[in-house]
Order: sequence, then C-alpha cells, then structure tokens
Amino acid sequence: MIAGMSKKLMKLEKNSELIRKFKKMWQSGQSEVCEVRNSSIHGRGVYATCDIAKGDNIIEYIGELIDKKESARRANVQAARAAKHGDAAVYIFTINDSYDLDGNLPWNTARLINHSCEPNCEAWIDGKRIHIHALRRIKKGDELSFDYGFDVETWEEHPCRCGKKACVGHIVSRAQWSELAKKKKQHTSR
Repeated sequence: MIAGMSKKLMKLEKNSELIRKFKKMWQSGQSEVCEVRNSSIHGRGVYATCDIAKGDNIIEYIGELIDKKESARRANVQAARAAKHGDAAVYIFTINDSYDLDGNLPWNTARLINHSCEPNCEAWIDGKRIHIHALRRIKKGDELSFDYGFDVETWEEHPCRCGKKACVGHIVSRAQWSELAKKKKQHTSR
C-alpha cells in the first residue's frame, strides 16, 4: 500500500512539474501590452493594448530550437500544408548559421505579428532567444509589424499586403529592395 502511494505521489510531483513548465512556457509567449485580433494585412495580427515607447521590449518570440536540417524539413512540411489550406503557416525564425527557432506553437503570440514595409517593430536576437522591440512609439490599437527579412531570391513567393505608402509589393528585406526593383524590371521585360 505504501509503495503504491509513493508511486502515485511521484507521478503527481512529475505531473505538477510538467504543468509548471508548460505554464511558464505559455506565459513567456504572452504580453500585457498586446493582443491578437483579425488583421487587414493577413489573417490575424497582433495589436498594441496600450501606448508603447520606442525601444520597449514588447514580447518574446518563443519556440523550439532546431538545427538547420530539421528547419528545412519542417519548413517544407509547413509550406506544403499552407499551400493546401491557403494560409501562411511557416513560423521558423533564423537565430544564427546553425540554429533556427520553430515558433509554430499556439501560445506563441508573436508568431502572428505581420510583415510590413514600414514596420513599427524589430526582432532582437539575444543568444538563442528572440524579443520583439518597438522601433518607434506605437499607439494603443496600432497593429504591430516587423520586416520579415526574406531573401530576394524568393520574392515571387511572398506578396506583401501591408498597404503602406512605401510598400514594394513583396516581402523582401529592406536591404535588398534595390535588387528587388532590378529583378521586377527584368521580370516584366520578358
């Protein structure tokens, strides 16, 4: 009887520890200064629930740390699923040359921050963690956005719907906009 009780207690303790870890993970993907709502840019987006000052840390982009080989495998699986269902569901974020962060977790609120050609946020990589910070003052109710920094080589696969005055029509890193303009010009002259 005592051995059975001891095993049950050990199982309860183990389950309690898992629950604490899960709760901590869930909480790290949340923020009091933003919330998820429908977006005019794409599907759902993340909006400021209060004024946010320039430079403020808004939310952590959380996920599973994976190597590049696993990242490529998952990206292909997620892209195929997204193509089939018509949604953008690849939430893999580059950390460094060796690792990526797969943010495809339902409690990762930051995965729903949309791209914009005139972003009000940027991602700061700190070791193997990613935090979203305000590039400028953000007013309560504004949709949060950042530059996804996609490579110009895949420009045709990623139309941009941000609707900003400076929109280049495709989700490409700002650093490659001049190269994008050349590629678009070559593409139209064919």
